[in-house]
Amino acid sequence: MFLRVLLLCLATTLAGCVSTVLDVDQKASQPIPASLVAEMKRQSMKPSDPILVRIFKQESELEVWKRTRNGRYALLKTFPMCRWSGKLGPKKRIGDRQAPEGFYQVTASMLNPSSKYYLSFNLGYPNRLESALGYTGEALMVHGACSSSGCYAMTDDGVAEIYAVVREALKGGQTVFQVQAFPFRMTPRNMAKNRNDPNYAFWQNLKKGYDLFEVTRTPPQIGYCGRGYAFEPGPDGSLPSDPLAQCTTTSPNPLIASKQEADERAIHDIVARGYASNVDAYTDGGMHPVFRKLLEKSGPKKLAKKTSKTGVPVSRPDAALADPHSPEQ
Repeated sequence: MFLRVLLLCLATTLAGCVSTVLDVDQKASQPIPASLVAEMKRQSMKPSDPILVRIFKQESELEVWKRTRNGRYALLKTFPMCRWSGKLGPKKRIGDRQAPEGFYQVTASMLNPSSKYYLSFNLGYPNRLESALGYTGEALMVHGACSSSGCYAMTDDGVAEIYAVVREALKGGQTVFQVQAFPFRMTPRNMAKNRNDPNYAFWQNLKKGYDLFEVTRTPPQIGYCGRGYAFEPGPDGSLPSDPLAQCTTTSPNPLIASKQEADERAIHDIVARGYASNVDAYTDGGMHPVFRKLLEKSGPKKLAKKTSKTGVPVSRPDAALADPHSPEQ
């Protein structure tokens, strides 16, 4: 295997060793399913166009977005997630079983075609902010199988589809793609329901990036200041880069400010009407309902290989039933 990688590396020029990362294993070179290629064509996308990934714990879903001809991103497919571990909230230390929440940048070198969980890509945790805050942990992945200890498990079939879309985007010239990992879809109802959580201030910070993408349909630029993420440039026109430095006040994008003001009014109204009293409880992570049904019907071995080939409705997962003891990769 080493000799094969070395020969392939020598055969590349400007691309360096990227092709070895993307093509070294047969399972990693499976084509994008015809149904996804057809959906790309319908939405004026090409397999080589850039992508963005969004992850939602509470809903146990992973979205793949792709840039269209007009430069804005459109949803290509929503994948049901088979397993995530921990609870809602960021990962802070190694061994806490928490799946990360935040904004991550993934390059070709972070793809693992030889993963013991079929295929995987590393999220890059801890990122610059998390490192500055002293958070610890490593090898937090999106991978196959249906077992997690801080990772996002998609099953083998699911991660194979995602991996193929990622591979072709990186081959097409995208050097890095953004992964946005959220505790839940950051709607006014979900924010209202979780307003008393100790992580609420952190989630308000995440929501700024969520809102930027919702409004512009382009990946937000990510900076760091005030022990959080920064999405607006400072007075000099550049994004702040020191997570521990004080943030400099800037004028927000008026479209974003308008959405945030409307959402705050909606949150206040939901709370006032008493519609946000039930908070979801997680013993250890979650699983999408489509996989819970399959687990009950067929058992965990079959579950690890399967995925939903069609869209699924958003629904709250209960505590996961699959094997909770896989190590962090």
